Amino acid sequence: MSQASPTSPPTGAPAASGVSSLRWWTLVTVALAQLMVVLDSTVVNIALPSAQADLGFSNGDRQWIVTAYSLAFGSLLLLGGRLSDLIGRKRTFIIGLIGFAGASALGGAAGSFGMLVGARALQGAFGALLAPTALAVLTTTFTVPKERGRAFGIFGAIAGAGGAVGLLLGGYLTETLNWRWNLYINVIIAIIGVIGAIFFVRTVARTGPRPKLDIPGTILVSGALFALVFGFSNAETDGWDSPLTWGMLTASGVLLVAFVLWQRRAAHPLLPLKIVLDRNRGASYSSVLIAGIGMFAIFLFVTYYMQTTLHFTPIQTGLAFLPMILMLVTAAQLSSNIFLARFGPKVMVPIGMTIAASAMLYLTHLGVTSDYATDILPALLLMGAGMGTIMPASIQTATLGIDRQFAGVASAMVNTSQQVGGSIGTALLNTLAATAATGYAASHLPPTASVAAEAAVHGYTVAYWWGAGFFAFGAVFSALVFRRKGDGISVTNREAPAAQPLSEPREPVAVGATD
Repeated sequence: MSQASPTSPPTGAPAASGVSSLRWWTLVTVALAQLMVVLDSTVVNIALPSAQADLGFSNGDRQWIVTAYSLAFGSLLLLGGRLSDLIGRKRTFIIGLIGFAGASALGGAAGSFGMLVGARALQGAFGALLAPTALAVLTTTFTVPKERGRAFGIFGAIAGAGGAVGLLLGGYLTETLNWRWNLYINVIIAIIGVIGAIFFVRTVARTGPRPKLDIPGTILVSGALFALVFGFSNAETDGWDSPLTWGMLTASGVLLVAFVLWQRRAAHPLLPLKIVLDRNRGASYSSVLIAGIGMFAIFLFVTYYMQTTLHFTPIQTGLAFLPMILMLVTAAQLSSNIFLARFGPKVMVPIGMTIAASAMLYLTHLGVTSDYATDILPALLLMGAGMGTIMPASIQTATLGIDRQFAGVASAMVNTSQQVGGSIGTALLNTLAATAATGYAASHLPPTASVAAEAAVHGYTVAYWWGAGFFAFGAVFSALVFRRKGDGISVTNREAPAAQPLSEPREPVAVGATD
């Protein structure tokens, strides 16, 4: 009778369940990292008034606390994803966690406006390294279809609910401690993440030569994304008639065209075009972008409405979003574990878009004296169900069947789509709401306090209508572009390779690199 190899436990041995258990601890680790990056986009917003009073910067300068993070994060995402492919995901993940924690500590200790802005930019840079790496680790760890569905259901729920969690956490920290703890909290999360990464994230040996970094492509796409995010941010503050706004958006378009042309001839392309030209992946990235635009209206305008019109405290505002989070998590698990495998993204994503559009339409009837339980809560529950259906299906499909060597950059495209969508939503919807509010006030003279309150609500209503329109377009677009079930790569017809135990023998490493 032959003996089993010491590195290959027999089928059904206890070690197999141990390996599976380690994979789920890997999920906990990457989920913590994703939560930290996503919630940071909103947790700091709650702290801005307190930080402004403490450090004494102007209203005009205040937006740079948010913009500095967005510019660094959005412009460096593809570079961060590619670096994780080149130098190893475990190493990149740990570097990203430590860097993000250090930048957060620097921001929390900031004694001046400039120091806080610099720390936020550093946060964005390390976030761009961390976010795509976390998704790439998840993509390459969970290859068994059933486990993959559960894992991406949880990850997609975090991606969709992180902003609302940030509002809740930010309100609590600001009211009970001070604004600086909205940054210090990341240090605690990162320490837990680093410990988890050391013990649970796999180090997989690379057997081929190390690919080279596409430096011209990196410069072109980073410049294009920087100009794009800056252009939309400038439109929010200086308006759409600003020469700087259109100059940056034009420069972004030119650089993106140059990037695409370069990728067609580069020997080691940063983003092989076949990744985004696949119908399912292209539809997934587009769906994440559209969802990012529409979701902005919920977080920004409903927050404004509850705090300025209904006079909720920051903690009350955060708690008001809690039912949406619970619904989103529930919908994400149902979608990933039951419905996506049965119907595919061509059915699930349009359904999610339609539900989200109905949530926006429900919000359009809000007035200055509306009630939370009957007028806001149903819309939040609908939005949670919609986003819980859209995000896991889109993220899982976007990363399915991707070559391991490009998992990082393909994952970065998910984060890039969400970031660009948020930037478009911030500039476009805020401009539309402000214009509508100004027009309403001008046509309802004299300018009393009640007219000002009604004008603000009218502006929010216009934003909700536009948000509903974006989701409706997303429903039609995703229904047309996603492949039918069984046609090409999809979550329903492509068998993933069986997961290998962590103790599997390793082949020799050609250049000493790790994945």
